[in-house]
Amino acid sequence: MIDLLARKPTLSPDELTAGLQPSARFRDVRFENYRPNPAYPSQAEARASLQAFMKGAQVRPGGFRLFRRAKPEGRGLYLDGGFGVGKTHLLASAYHAAEGTRALMSFQDLMYVIGSLGMARAVEAFQGHDLLLIDEFELDDPGNTHMANTFLGQLMPGGTSVVATSNTEPGALGQGRFNAADFERQIQGIASRFESHRMDGPDYRQRGTVPEGPLTPEEFRAWQARRAEATLAVLTHRDLGRLLIDVHPSRFAKLLAGVGALGVTGLSPMPDQNVALRFVHFIDKLYDLGLPAAFTGAPLGSLFSETYRHGAYAKKYSRCLSRLSELLREARAALPA
Repeated sequence: MIDLLARKPTLSPDELTAGLQPSARFRDVRFENYRPNPAYPSQAEARASLQAFMKGAQVRPGGFRLFRRAKPEGRGLYLDGGFGVGKTHLLASAYHAAEGTRALMSFQDLMYVIGSLGMARAVEAFQGHDLLLIDEFELDDPGNTHMANTFLGQLMPGGTSVVATSNTEPGALGQGRFNAADFERQIQGIASRFESHRMDGPDYRQRGTVPEGPLTPEEFRAWQARRAEATLAVLTHRDLGRLLIDVHPSRFAKLLAGVGALGVTGLSPMPDQNVALRFVHFIDKLYDLGLPAAFTGAPLGSLFSETYRHGAYAKKYSRCLSRLSELLREARAALPA
């Protein structure tokens, strides 16, 4: 069995920028297999808008002229909606449909790259890219938003197009209060380059279902028995929390390298928000990697304080609970009948 607690992953600056592409969970998604909810036409409209955007973004001047026309400035598209409406699916589909040099990363990945390399080197690393795809653009941290604004403001005039997604606050769903205006206000220097598209609809992960509860000890033993021991990692929630405090979130993927399945026992409430946010980032990475995972312990609804779930990071916690529920549903589906 793999001992995650014994791992001390490191990451070079080059490794930070390598492999910025769809993760295992989104390796096979395409525009064609996106299933928009027919009750919410904005989902199909967003797909059509992104496909049209991609055709425009791929137009590049060519030919063997003595004075070749300058590379056109980059364009931007912003997909705004709630959890589980397929924004990441569409973003990964755009990556697969694109030509030229492109990269797909989360907003947090971008912040780690800028923090590690510095702004000048980060801009240099992506200057030759035709397309950047940024998932979960966060507007709740003014400092990070300013860094992203500066970064994109230096890239887009040189011809790099950008597609970004963001989640609407859970309390705003159904009230017409989406994030597009906030997005445009926060990125004033480049807002004119972006067109915004709203995506309505409920979380597909919970469509027609109730949130899953953690596995019982008996279910967990049955789940564990069906995993290859050589690539299985099992640890307590308490040990995982301590480990994540010592490992920078940019290294979570490397921490999970070679792991075929992960079991976490004894989920419990996380009163320390620093611990809670590290856990949220870890679940995001675990989910994106498409790793089977199982959890035992406290109900999901008790993990995060109500003050957290309605505060500045509400979107992060809601997304985490949605993804935990899906991971648990997948774990139960893998149990013997």
